[in-house]
Amino acid sequence: MNNKPLILVTNDDGITAPGIRTLIAVMCEIGDVVVVAPDSPQSGMGHAVTINETLYCNEITVDDGPQREFKSSGTPADCVKLAVSEILDRKPDLCVSGINHGSNSSINVIYSGTMSAAVEAGVEGIPAIGFSLLDYSWNADFEPLKEHIKKIALNVLEQGLPDGVVLNVNFPKIKQFKGIKVCRQARANWVEEFDRRTNPQGRTYYWLTGKFVNMDKGEDTDEWALANNYISIVPVQFDLTAHHFIHTLNNWNL
Repeated sequence: MNNKPLILVTNDDGITAPGIRTLIAVMCEIGDVVVVAPDSPQSGMGHAVTINETLYCNEITVDDGPQREFKSSGTPADCVKLAVSEILDRKPDLCVSGINHGSNSSINVIYSGTMSAAVEAGVEGIPAIGFSLLDYSWNADFEPLKEHIKKIALNVLEQGLPDGVVLNVNFPKIKQFKGIKVCRQARANWVEEFDRRTNPQGRTYYWLTGKFVNMDKGEDTDEWALANNYISIVPVQFDLTAHHFIHTLNNWNL
């Protein structure tokens, strides 16, 4: 009888991205791995799902790992839905998403395809973790992350997670981490700018640019932890209800 945990691996950078290949290798040390990931980069897709286009999903071989792998034309959230509904014969014991090439701390969690895949797994009742490294380079060094990813994943498998909660894990771009900080999400946002241009046919188009602004000076946030060379872990819930405002709202003249 096989007592190994079943682990679903996905991401938003595409199935051949170095980040997910590293994550797959680590998960193969822990359990039986099935990979369902986008066939091309899906960064910034958030929790989008495919409705008005045909959705494809095909089994492929990427390397010599023992895992089964499927590439999908859909979004990260689509990949989790397909895995649960069409590919797996039972619910996974764990879903891990990443390792993302770039930060998913603070407000970035809202836009992140990586974290949306983890959240979708959480909606399905699967313990889930999103992993990200603050390095956007395709050739980023993921080696220092491996032992910490394994430790966090094993803890989730052993301890479980509360219903409706997933973990958002971010790594600073350094070789040696000071440790791990359990944090809250920093209050920050992007100040967008649009670079307005005109193409040769005279049509106006835009490139989105901008800068990240952290208004939160707290030392208990993910941004503080990362700036001070700690791994940040933020427990994320997908119940968006502002519970603290319900009483006030009930006293309005509605």
